[in-house]
Amino acid sequence: MPLFICFALALLAAAGIALWPLWVRRRRARIAARPFPPAWRRLLRRHVPLVARLPARQQLRLKGLMQVFLAEKPVIGCRGLRVTDEVRVTIAALACLPLLGAARGLYPALRQVLVYPGAFVVDRPVSAAGGVLSEQRRVLAGESWSQGQVLLAWDEVKRGAATPGDGRNVVIHEFAHQLDQAGGAANGAPALPTAEAYRRWSAVMQHEFDALQSRLARDEPGLIDAYGATDPAEFFAVVSELFFERPADLAAAHPALYAELRGYYRLDPAGWA
Repeated sequence: MPLFICFALALLAAAGIALWPLWVRRRRARIAARPFPPAWRRLLRRHVPLVARLPARQQLRLKGLMQVFLAEKPVIGCRGLRVTDEVRVTIAALACLPLLGAARGLYPALRQVLVYPGAFVVDRPVSAAGGVLSEQRRVLAGESWSQGQVLLAWDEVKRGAATPGDGRNVVIHEFAHQLDQAGGAANGAPALPTAEAYRRWSAVMQHEFDALQSRLARDEPGLIDAYGATDPAEFFAVVSELFFERPADLAAAHPALYAELRGYYRLDPAGWA
């Protein structure tokens, strides 16, 4: 192939790569600007009461994000579950809540959401004594995989959506993991803008994580669920549930923790209600 043709093809390829993000942004803007279906609006009112707490501007942004999410991310029923508009709208609303404040993409690594009627079983490799690997079977209500999948139990999704004041929401939990996994394996430290932000985040999260473990060792009650003491990744997901579902309680009981989450999500849900 003549050299000038190779050079021209290389320029076209480079131009295509440069224009791709612009094309995606424009396409998403067109989808977000579409009229929100009235049937979806009724489903939100009926099944996701948390949305009613949002300021009008945030509700409008959420609906736009939902439309883009559902246009790009397949929601697939498993084990006989039929995916209805209720399933899709409920999951999309809760999955897009963590995206309201900051422009950090639309879960770029996520390829699909798999929804089961109820709890599902996964087999996990576990290292036993002597380094021997074995399979451990676990029953779960949700799972976030770095390979581009989120798995959800529909009965738990419905329960969490219908009871926004209990601080437990499997969709918010698993999509917090998706944010955490954006740079690799989940470790409780999602992408932050500066080294100073990481230092502050690490100090506050470690202090709160240690305090939770100490509280549990003393068998004392508290706001943060015991599952948050599993590891830093689960701690971030658990406190993210509280941040959106019980923000005023979290701000009162753990002000430094709330401030870090407020800065990360660029939202202040304690002022919504």
